[in-house]
Amino acid sequence: MSKPDFSPACPAPAGDGGTVQLAHGGGGRAMERLLDTVIRPAFDNAQLARRHDGAVLDLNGPIAFTTDSYVVKPLFFPGGDIGSLAVNGTVNDIAMCGARATHLSVGLILEEGLPLDDLRRVVASMRKAADAVGVQLVTGDTKVVDHGKADGLFINTAGLGPVVARSPIGPAEVRNGDAIIVSGDIGRHGIAVMAAREGFGFETVIESDCAALGDPALALVEAGIAVHCLRDMTRGGLASAAVEIAETAGVAMALDEAAIPVREDVRAACEVLGLDPLHVANEGRFVAFVAAGDAKRAIEILRGFAVSAGAAQIGAVTESPAGQVASRGVLGVSRVVDMLSGEQLPRIC
Repeated sequence: MSKPDFSPACPAPAGDGGTVQLAHGGGGRAMERLLDTVIRPAFDNAQLARRHDGAVLDLNGPIAFTTDSYVVKPLFFPGGDIGSLAVNGTVNDIAMCGARATHLSVGLILEEGLPLDDLRRVVASMRKAADAVGVQLVTGDTKVVDHGKADGLFINTAGLGPVVARSPIGPAEVRNGDAIIVSGDIGRHGIAVMAAREGFGFETVIESDCAALGDPALALVEAGIAVHCLRDMTRGGLASAAVEIAETAGVAMALDEAAIPVREDVRAACEVLGLDPLHVANEGRFVAFVAAGDAKRAIEILRGFAVSAGAAQIGAVTESPAGQVASRGVLGVSRVVDMLSGEQLPRIC
């Protein structure tokens, strides 16, 4: 890896406009000016001040580590943007491992011609999201590609943090009888991005649920709830998360659609567009599999946080047929829920 491109330097000018205008690869003085005026001031900490090839961290015990890339289109959408999405998405992946994110890296792929004000807005959003959860961005990289090659901006983030769960949390730990709990209403992110991209004029503005989930998820762990698995319901929504976990654990699941929280405006949008809310992406919701005896207390804990105030039990784990997820509709008729064979809506994260 080349010398990190993020470290504190001179303050950024107060929005002088302009666009990213760098040669392919983005080296030399032009890149340094971009870093000095836009990127470095947004992420100022001791690790970056070292201007070294990477960060040196003092971490004791087991850590969780993840990475993800973000290519959402458009870059800005109701309720969020690619910057907050990148930070929250990576923080959430760490939380689903029963860990608290402490450090992030970020790689920015900039398209030549990207408005500098857009870049400033994105990095400010990233900084705000990181500060809100107490995570530091400690290393990163910036590259520029030719105009028309990156749709404005792509972001890669990696994150790590210490595991706080005393017992393993993951799909293999799910067992027969577990309660299935969602942390709130589903489907808002996918509909918000689709509406912004396609210009749909719904009666109400549907905002993404993009948010950090570490506090409510880890509150379950710290309260001694028997948490067997946590999963944020991103691409493919609740359906894909449930099916993937059922297949991995070798169990079945029975969902009650009447208990699954879906906002009326989201439900109406799904009906107009021919979508199933169970398949629509979320960026601020997770599903928890906990011991049946802990379900009531788990819901009470989750409802103590604004981001998970709508938590509800939506079903239970059963023994067979292994790998199958069934959902009982409001009329009492059950159907088998499966993953989509293709991407319902590409570029939503």
